[in-house]
Amino acid sequence: MADQTSQDAAQAEADKGYWAANVRIILVSLVIWAVVSFGFGILLRPALSGIAVGGTDLGFWFAQQGSILVFLALIFFYAWRMNKLDREFGVEE
Repeated sequence: MADQTSQDAAQAEADKGYWAANVRIILVSLVIWAVVSFGFGILLRPALSGIAVGGTDLGFWFAQQGSILVFLALIFFYAWRMNKLDREFGVEE
């Protein structure tokens, strides 16, 4: 019975580590997305207006296309990192 209790405690600790890592990845991704979409596309747009990208200024590019491309990159990053995390904790599909 004591062996089962120690196994349950170890599993609970591993679960906490897994979810802490998962939440950390999510928070980092959300911060990056917020900075790129809101920061670069709206708040820093006047400061980025002097930099030309594809015939338009960089602030407009971030507002129209850049934030979407960063969001797609974050989706692929999250999937890759979660697969790696799943393998580390032995919960892969």
